[in-house]
Amino acid sequence: MIASQRRFRSTVLPGALAALAAALCWTLSSSVWRRLPTSLSAGQLNLLKNWLALALQAPLLLLLPWTAGSGTGTTLGLLILSGVLGIALGDSLYFAALRRLGTRRTLTLDAGGPAVTAVAGALWLAEWPTPSQWLGVGLITAAVLLVASQKPSLQAPLAAGVGQQGLGVALALGALCCGSGGALLARAALRSDGLDPLQSASVRLAAAAVVLLPLVRGMPWGAQRPRPAQRRWPLWLLATLLGTSAGIALQQMALQRLPGALAVALLATAPVMALPLAGLEGDRPGWVGVFAALLALAGVSCVVGVLAR
Repeated sequence: MIASQRRFRSTVLPGALAALAAALCWTLSSSVWRRLPTSLSAGQLNLLKNWLALALQAPLLLLLPWTAGSGTGTTLGLLILSGVLGIALGDSLYFAALRRLGTRRTLTLDAGGPAVTAVAGALWLAEWPTPSQWLGVGLITAAVLLVASQKPSLQAPLAAGVGQQGLGVALALGALCCGSGGALLARAALRSDGLDPLQSASVRLAAAAVVLLPLVRGMPWGAQRPRPAQRRWPLWLLATLLGTSAGIALQQMALQRLPGALAVALLATAPVMALPLAGLEGDRPGWVGVFAALLALAGVSCVVGVLAR
């Protein structure tokens, strides 16, 4: 019993706190990205934030020793695939969905990640959830279905019609699948190696940045660049620091210390954190949105309760 409590405090609890902190970082950064005025496509926006994050992390990376174990080649390969799938493709789909659905609805749809990760993790990594964890996954999935069926608020500036809303849901679900796949690949790499979370996050970001590099050709430069009515670089910097630098590093720490499905379940608390921000975007969640967020929170509580035993 004492050994179990020590393990919880030394390994599981830091991982759980890292996942919750990452969820908060992603919630705040998503709200900032949603407010950022830009003519760039979702892929171009993703490209720039990845390169900016790498530039910000470079000084820290130079100070960290390389701590990878004997399986460095396999680890790097898995992290590169994780970056391409989860960040290059997943984040691009996420940004496209964010513009159509808003912060709260996109994050709540993204909360379906635990269901996908739990099944895939059981089949691929042999990390079988307990009955209580499956209950949590079911509650979070129910919350996703409620939000997916919810009509946008008439006051919301992004309420562009049924077609755009349907496309937004499809994009968010695509981002969910890519993000869950990327998380599983990162989990497979981190559970067998001692790579530092910041180093592994940078490997994933670098892979995504290289894959998206061809999108530079279509970006507006020079006289073609629109003149913004306000300075945008503080918003770029804030969103990148919160979501791409801090958020991904904390996610890597959570994936290193927790089974993939449980880490992703705790990361899925973002919809609850997004509720206070909904009014700022003209989005009124109503009782259905609040109930869906509470369902997601109850599902996450089932996971946390199991972890604490």
